[in-house]
Amino acid sequence: MSQDPEILIAEFTQAIDAWIDGLQPYDFGKICVKPSADGWSLGQVCMHLIENTRYFMEQVRTCTSSGEHTAEVMSDAAAAMFARNSFPDEVLEGPPENAFTLQPAGKDELIGEMSRLKKEVEDTGALLKRDGGDGKTRHPGLGYFSASEWFRFAGMHFRHHFRQRKRIEAFLRSSVH
Repeated sequence: MSQDPEILIAEFTQAIDAWIDGLQPYDFGKICVKPSADGWSLGQVCMHLIENTRYFMEQVRTCTSSGEHTAEVMSDAAAAMFARNSFPDEVLEGPPENAFTLQPAGKDELIGEMSRLKKEVEDTGALLKRDGGDGKTRHPGLGYFSASEWFRFAGMHFRHHFRQRKRIEAFLRSSVH
């Protein structure tokens, strides 16, 4: 697994493009169909990815402009994820606020937000190419991450939700709405 910022940026933007492309076959109604009462629709997964990735990119920017918490470390669970370059292959229970993830306002707006997110990821990734600060910020459950670790974590998070997308798409193919 590469630490090269160019490769990290390319892999991440390819994942965003795959999400955008994955929305194309569906009309807005299908994008908002939830496979279960407590599950998310494709649209809600995208909204979650947009919101969380923007937070992660904010952490990257903070780390590159700071020298704080440099001696802090990530948790063992986070270190294992980074070693695998992926989240565990299981359904993860997120924080309680995930229950309030909204449906998107429309398909075009959702694709537009994903496209803007891609540009933000590219711009933020460019900071990794410069010799910025070496600060770290705290992840709520996984310890402290540096700028490059936050960027890698954001990419892993994006890819993790591909599994959820596959489950939702299987549901959409198997049922009539």
